[in-house]
Amino acid sequence: MLEMMSEKTKEKRKSLDCLAIRNGELSWKKYLGQLEKYFNTAEPKIHAFIEEPGRFKRLKSEAAELEARFPESEGRPPLYGLVVGVKDIYHVNGFETQAGSALPPEELAGEESVAVAATKAAGALILGKTVTTEFAYFAPGPTRNPHNPDHTPGGSSSGSAAAVAAGLAPMAFGTQTIGSISRPASFCGVIGYKPSYERISKTGVIPLAPSLDHAGVFAEDLRMVRAVGKELAEEWIQPADCLARPRIGIVDGLYLQRAQPEMLQHFLALVSRLAKSGYEIEHLDAMPNIDEIAEAHIIILATEAAQVHKNLYEIHGRAYHEKTQDLIERGKRVPKADFLKALDSPKRLRDRLSDLMRTHNIDVWISPSATGPAPRGLSSTGDPIMNLPWTHSGLPTISLPAGKSKNGLPLGLQIASGWYEDERLVLWARQIQKDLGYA
Repeated sequence: MLEMMSEKTKEKRKSLDCLAIRNGELSWKKYLGQLEKYFNTAEPKIHAFIEEPGRFKRLKSEAAELEARFPESEGRPPLYGLVVGVKDIYHVNGFETQAGSALPPEELAGEESVAVAATKAAGALILGKTVTTEFAYFAPGPTRNPHNPDHTPGGSSSGSAAAVAAGLAPMAFGTQTIGSISRPASFCGVIGYKPSYERISKTGVIPLAPSLDHAGVFAEDLRMVRAVGKELAEEWIQPADCLARPRIGIVDGLYLQRAQPEMLQHFLALVSRLAKSGYEIEHLDAMPNIDEIAEAHIIILATEAAQVHKNLYEIHGRAYHEKTQDLIERGKRVPKADFLKALDSPKRLRDRLSDLMRTHNIDVWISPSATGPAPRGLSSTGDPIMNLPWTHSGLPTISLPAGKSKNGLPLGLQIASGWYEDERLVLWARQIQKDLGYA
């Protein structure tokens, strides 16, 4: 059984920093040697990565090639020294894409992900493919929560969240169609960044529902999110660091009531701490129709999943997990008129939230990142309802680790900002994190 990670262990992993490699303070040889030793001990207990024979032989060869191209620290690309986990729905040259499924990998092959290629061009190395639920839906894989292996890491980006939480990789790619970045980030106690819709390219990523899919990342800290955002997000324009504290909105009503009692109590305690720190906070019932929002979301998800998988499902239907089969079959039955009506819902929600932000001078919304701590067992990846409306609207979110449950599992705080205000979101999240004492 994997023991809960100690703070000492996590700090040791953080000390193996890509910045130290880039600056020449830490050699690739020493870093990869230490990482290999730790990986071989931790990974078999966590199952965050797809198996790869000769993983570290490949990495050492790639590191040597990178070092030969950039022998001096001056002039090295910005992500030089970073090793990255990649959710196994992203295509990566030299790797098969299985998407957590039993389908033949040749049926799923495609051109390398634009986001992955950009990361590699900026000097990063690919540590490997991370475990995903089947086609980024709800059928879970073998990954365990590094904080307690008897609990789910969340999904669908289960392996990516667990890899970062365990200190195996400082950054990993994920995707979110309902809550597949924010929820596992919360369950595993790491940073989860879901950008504004299409701010990070999804080209080269196997879709689930193109109108809802977001490409994003997990990271050890917000500094990493900022560094990666500069390389991946379209026209990332960094604002000044001296932004004032944001004015906060709380979505009261039926939405907030979906949180479990322990999470709700913890969240309200965080709100109180922020108020005492000088934040202006306004409570608004911004989503009285949360059930309608959720229904429209699922209609879009099911219909588009059926469209995306139409040809493969006709040939390999029996190879799909029953949860994915149920989604596709539901999508095939959705009337066209219902689908077209549902497609209008994301913009309506985004416009409503944006109007409320302007009218009430709100900079960010905060909410629980999940309904509670990670559930016990691996058969379910948890309830994504706290994330669904933010994915539906396409507004950017960051999930911050923000304390522990009574049983010692991580709890997350979800922060959402305005449309395409990702850069400011990172800075505001950093300020909130600092004022809560979790920096």
